[in-house]
This record gives sequence, C-alpha cells and structure tokens, in this order.
Amino acid sequence: MSLRRRPKPDRGRLRSRLYVDGEGPTPKRPPSKPGERGWHGPGGGEQVQLPVPVEYRGTTVQVCGLWPFSVGAGAPRVGVPLGHGLQGQGTVCCDPISWFRHGIVLNPSMFVLGVPGLGKSSLVRRITVGSDGFGVIPLVLGDQRPDFVDLIRAMNGQVVSLGPGIGALNVLDGNEAHEASQRLTGSHRADVVNNSIKRRQLMVEALVAISRKNPPAEIESHLINRAVALLDERERPNAVLGDLLTLIKDGPEELRNLTMDTGDGHTYESESRGLRRSLNGLLEATELGAIFGQPTTEQLRRDRPAVFDLSHISDTSEDTHAAGLLACWSAGFSSVNIANALADAGVEAQRHYLVVMDELWRALGAARGLVDRINGLTRLNRREGVGQIMVSHSMDDLQSLDDEADRKKAIGFVERSAIKVMGGLPEREFEWLGQIVDLSERERQLVTAWNDGGNLTRAGKQEPSGRGRFLIKVGGRPGIAVKVELTEAELAVGDTSHRWREQSKIGALDE
Repeated sequence: MSLRRRPKPDRGRLRSRLYVDGEGPTPKRPPSKPGERGWHGPGGGEQVQLPVPVEYRGTTVQVCGLWPFSVGAGAPRVGVPLGHGLQGQGTVCCDPISWFRHGIVLNPSMFVLGVPGLGKSSLVRRITVGSDGFGVIPLVLGDQRPDFVDLIRAMNGQVVSLGPGIGALNVLDGNEAHEASQRLTGSHRADVVNNSIKRRQLMVEALVAISRKNPPAEIESHLINRAVALLDERERPNAVLGDLLTLIKDGPEELRNLTMDTGDGHTYESESRGLRRSLNGLLEATELGAIFGQPTTEQLRRDRPAVFDLSHISDTSEDTHAAGLLACWSAGFSSVNIANALADAGVEAQRHYLVVMDELWRALGAARGLVDRINGLTRLNRREGVGQIMVSHSMDDLQSLDDEADRKKAIGFVERSAIKVMGGLPEREFEWLGQIVDLSERERQLVTAWNDGGNLTRAGKQEPSGRGRFLIKVGGRPGIAVKVELTEAELAVGDTSHRWREQSKIGALDE
C-alpha cells in the first residue's frame, strides 16, 4: 500500500465557505439573562457584594400575599425561642411543656447531654426564662456552681441557700404537707399524706445508702416507712433525723410487729441494729447532720421561681453533694405534688412548673441502688402540667455505674425523655447513645464536630466551635440544629466564667 501526503486544504476558501453556508463557528452571543450577580461586562452593573435580604416570619395567613417569595420553616414555631436554625429552619423554638401542650411530644420531659463548657447551662437558662414568661414556674432543684442563682434572683424568685452554717433542709420536714392536709378532705387529703410519707421514706433510704454505699434491706425500708407515719400520727410534722432514730431505738409495738418479734425484743434489736447504726452515723457526720438533720431554715414557696443553692458545699464532699441534690429533688417534687392536690380540690389555682435537675451524674454514682430512689422521687404521683429537664455530661455518666441493673435503669431516664438535646460529644458516646437516639451519619458528624476546641493561638481568642450549638431530637424525626443566642441581659446574669475573666484582666494589666 502506498502512502501519499494529503494536500493541505485552502483554509481561506474553507473559512469563507463555512461562514456562507452557516456551518462554521458563530460569533459569541450575549447571554439572554443575567447571572447570579447581574449583567456582566461594560455597562452591565454586576453586583460584587450580595446583601443579605431581610427575613420575616409569620403564619401562612399573614404571608400568603408574598408568594412566591416565601418558604416553609423546618421547625415548629412553638415554645421558647432558642436561636437560629443552622440548616435554614429560621427561628427555632422549643421547651418541653409547650411541645407537650401542642402534641409534638407525648410527655413534657427533656434530657440535655453535652461536654462541659459548651453551653448546656445557657440553654437551660434560656428555657427557664422563656417558660417563666409563659406563666410556668421554674424550680431549679440543686445549683452547685451556681449557674442559676443570679438569674432566679433577677426574676424576683426565691434563692434557698444550703450548707454548713448557711442553711438546712430537713429531710423529714412534713410541715408543708401537714398544712395542706388541713385544707383538704377525702382522697385529696389521703393523696397528700401518703405521698409525703413515701417521699420522706425514700429520702431517708437514700441517705442511708449514701452513708453505707449500699441500699437498705427490705425490713429496714419497712421500718423507716412505718416510723415516719408514726411521727405524723403523733403530730410531729417538724421531726428531724434525731427524732426518727429515737423512735426506732424505743421500738414501739408497731415497729416490733414488722420484724415478727416474739416479745423478748431480741429479733427487733437484731433487725434494726444496722439501721440505727446508719442513722447515728448520719447525725455524727458534721456536714450531713448539719444540713439534713436540722429544722428547715427556709420553706420552698409554690408561687414563684426558686433555686436551691448548693454552691456553699465543698467540692470535695461528693457524698454531701449527692445527698443535697436528692434532698432538693425530694422537697421540690413534694411541693409540686401538694400544689397539684390543692388545685385539684379547687383550693388554689392550677400552677404549672418546670423542674430542672442538673448534675444528674453526681447523685447517680453516689451509691448502689440510688437510681431506684431517684426514680421514685421524680415519678411518684407526677401529674400533667409539670415539665422536667434533666442535665448530665455524657452517657458515660450513666454507663459508669457499678451495678448492671442501675445502669439499665439510669439509661431509662434518657429513653423516657421525649426531647433529647445534644451538645458537643466525643465519638465514643454514640456506642451507647446510638442505641437510644436514632441519629443519621450526618447528625453524628455534626455533634462530634462541635466537640472540637477553639483556636489554639492566643491572638485569635476564638470560642469553641460547638459553643451554643445543639441538636434537638424527637423520636426518629430529623434533628433540628440550633445556635442558642443570648441577649445582653441574659449574659449579665449568666457568666459562669467570671472568675476566669477577672484573672485575664489582671494578666493583661501585668503585661
């Protein structure tokens, strides 16, 4: 086969032929419509900077005339406004009572998880302020740092301070229930009396468990219950732990019969010895006895916001902190139950409460079996109109309990909470959390990313990336990511790092 070079075409003739025939390249035409920033080119007026449009929010009735320049929001506009949604949902509103009232959740409860320093307390404070504005009375049952004292005081609320030489909370105080029972009759009166006895029994059992690191025996629980009832029958609503110990030492017939004592007293002495020793130890312990074995210095009010201030208890006194939280929870839920009973009987107006239970991990790990006592304190005769927020650092707080049964029951606190709110969390959290909360891979990445710290360079002074950012989950629905935004007034009464800021100012002056 022969190879011949093909002759070069006459490009000039070809070009002119293609232009004539319309088959060749045509000149570039101007665009028929502007781009995202306007017309390009001379005289086009292209916009270099795009201004952020003003956003308004309203109901479909209010904004229907603005169609098609409206978009549906991805979060319910019900409850306390928290901040702007991070995924275009507009303003995100949420609180357990409002969402329960509107049928979004089946029970008014919330569980907040997140590592320290990312704003859990700020989130709960915002919900507290908003709930008060809606007519719901906040009760912060145990503030240990404190995070809520200045806020409750600014809301004209009641601050009950507890600590050695500061204030006492008698765990056997039945004055409020006794006064309420005098205003009630029938089933309402019986409910208040029985509830008061049961709560005080659970509280004494909790103190005994903390002191011996094990729950009381069955017979000891029966003795405590009957002894508390006997004190009430003898018109001793202001009795203290010393009175309870004296009654058990005396061993009246009603108590001896519980131990199947034959009459010689040996059986009763044997069965009650451990309980008497534990109660005596509680009274001998200076801090525990001074706070929980003395008459109550200030009674909790039912008609205004309130907080129990535990910041005067030493940080090294883990047992006292745990006992303080339990005592505050017991007193708070007892007061709520009495308010509901009086409202049901028509004696007082119906009030709604938002109960905040912070630092849950402290109480859970104090002793084996305390989960049952906490469960009894928080669930006993709880009625509609009472919302609850539990706060803890992580699932590790619940999984670290020594007893397997306690771990399962503690996880039940999270499972039963209708609203789960997660701040920044480490990756390992999802080994357990993923079994309770249905999280997508994107949601996991979002929450773990919030756990990263801020800028390591001093000059930047950048706050942690996850501060104020939370993911709200309800059942298997997609989560709502929100950035909580606080007002200047809230920041003024919610600076939990003021001591560090003062130190920074001193350091700056020294430099």
